[in-house]
Amino acid sequence: MAVPLPTADTRWRCTLCGNLTRFDVTRSTKAVEYVHLDLAGESRVEEREVVSETIESVRCRWCNAVDQIELVDRPSASASA
Repeated sequence: MAVPLPTADTRWRCTLCGNLTRFDVTRSTKAVEYVHLDLAGESRVEEREVVSETIESVRCRWCNAVDQIELVDRPSASASA
């Protein structure tokens, strides 16, 4: 089951324990990288373009729940002022 990514207006929340801050995320990424090898053969990625990315699962770090993650609204910045 794919899990939607949080947006600027939403965040993840565990429906089992209420956790909003700690998750283990398993994702599949397809990327194009520009790799620079120095004369000694050491490589360094200098540019990376993500072509596609899928969140496969999100596990709550507090209670280990999987498939219990939902998107909820973020608190507005004006609410804390």
